[in-house]
Amino acid sequence: MTLETIKMSSKGQIVIPQDIREELNAGEGTLFGVMRSKDTLILRKINTPSKQEIIKDLVLFSKESRKKLEAQGLTEQDVIRIAVESRHKK
Repeated sequence: MTLETIKMSSKGQIVIPQDIREELNAGEGTLFGVMRSKDTLILRKINTPSKQEIIKDLVLFSKESRKKLEAQGLTEQDVIRIAVESRHKK
């Protein structure tokens, strides 16, 4: 674990030391969650999925959903009909 001393600016900004940023692979625009417990702050890097990862997950979800629907004897047209009927009930 690395411990370094930093100072907050008049605008409430702090700079994460370069060696720690490199260890975290954190560049400009990296998101962090901030938690507080008494006088302790914890920064946690938030990993956001890439566009390719999201598309890959959606394709997998779609394939799995289609298999489940087919196993229940439902077609794509059945799903569309159910969605339309549901919207009209509101």
